[in-house]
Amino acid sequence: MGKFLWFDVSSNGFADVSTHVWFFLNKFIPLYLLFMWFLTCKHWWYHIILIPILMYAFQLFELYYTPASADSSVDSENILWLLPVCMVIIPFVYFIRVKLYDKHVHGIDLKAMDTELQILKEKEELRKEREKLEQRRETLAKKM
Repeated sequence: MGKFLWFDVSSNGFADVSTHVWFFLNKFIPLYLLFMWFLTCKHWWYHIILIPILMYAFQLFELYYTPASADSSVDSENILWLLPVCMVIIPFVYFIRVKLYDKHVHGIDLKAMDTELQILKEKEELRKEREKLEQRRETLAKKM
């Protein structure tokens, strides 16, 4: 049992307190830094940072809420718990990437394309109306 600042630190199933603190800091410091990076990142891909954040958070959770006697290894099979998160985040980020790549690299603006298609549809409708009016005029001219 050791004392750090205002906290009592026990070995929590590890061989000694220093090993326990080493494992805790090994998880907490990267988690803290990744969280700060996530909050301050200006890039479009910042959601990908959630994957390692969740991995370290789960490892911290596992460090304290998994009994040491239940499993002799630490940080085992974490990837299986992260798969559902990865299955949501990775397609989301890829969709954003495709949108940005099309707009800025290929110069494809989907709103401009939709507007252009709408204008073409309206022109087609007007052309059909004009043809109907021409046919009516021809039929009226033949009757007179």
